[in-house]
Amino acid sequence: MKLTPISPKKLVKVLGFLGYSQVRQKGSHIILEHKETRKITVVPMHSGQDISVGLLSMILREVGLSREEYFKLLRKA
Repeated sequence: MKLTPISPKKLVKVLGFLGYSQVRQKGSHIILEHKETRKITVVPMHSGQDISVGLLSMILREVGLSREEYFKLLRKA
């Protein structure tokens, strides 16, 4: 399947299924940390704007999530 833009809230929910939780927020950026690996990723929360395909792809690579796994989790969200 092809990646499409996604709302920041939905992406945070998908990352939550993987064990990421919000540790802080700096301006319009939410900082998420994995509870076991302590790996950190940042999700921009600009009002009215979706996460672009390029940024989504980068975040998925950063957290080590394949597209197939992403789409499975997206269906749950």
